Amino acid sequence: MNERLWQILVDSFPKLLEYGVKVTLPLTVLSFALALAVALLVALIQYARVKGIRQLCRFYIWVTRGTPLLVQLYIVFYGLPSVGIVLDAFPAAVVVLGLNEAAYMAETIRGTLESVSKGQLEAGYCVGMTWPKIMWHVVLPQAMRTAFPALSNSMIAMLKETSMAATITVMEMFRQAQVINGRVYESLGLYVEAALIYLIFCTILTWIQRRGEKRLAAYGGGARA
Repeated sequence: MNERLWQILVDSFPKLLEYGVKVTLPLTVLSFALALAVALLVALIQYARVKGIRQLCRFYIWVTRGTPLLVQLYIVFYGLPSVGIVLDAFPAAVVVLGLNEAAYMAETIRGTLESVSKGQLEAGYCVGMTWPKIMWHVVLPQAMRTAFPALSNSMIAMLKETSMAATITVMEMFRQAQVINGRVYESLGLYVEAALIYLIFCTILTWIQRRGEKRLAAYGGGARA
């Protein structure tokens, strides 16, 4: 590695890390929070088999999973202004990333909801609990514990997908790498450096995921005991 490239990488690392912490991570957290809220709602509607709305949820999942994320970003940020709906780049990225991932997470949550024994619903009714209380106190805790690994993986995937927000001018970490590269023309070094920072972030999230899984396993074991 020549001295010029080394100096560029040393100078660019704190800038990339800053945008990773200030933009990429908040974008991930906000998008995941939206995704989780929408996924829970969609999964519960399907689980309860609410007529009419259930079909709308299936349509939403079908369209979202059947179209590329990049196309969805372009439709919302570049396409909607033509019909009078204008979103800034960051909110547009949050909405698209959140709704895109929610379609996948909804199917995960629906599957875990359906894995909970129906006998527990019947037992809840027998002791006078309403459907919402049974879901909140009995079914959802078990389902979400089972879904935790898959949902954690979704968050890690979303962290990497935030790099696509650069295509709609969100100044996140990858976009900052592109800007720096436009001045110094060291594509390989800068993009590898950005990839390493993504790897660091994903490694931290993976460690948190494993810690969470161990805690949930211990909790589940204690409950069965």
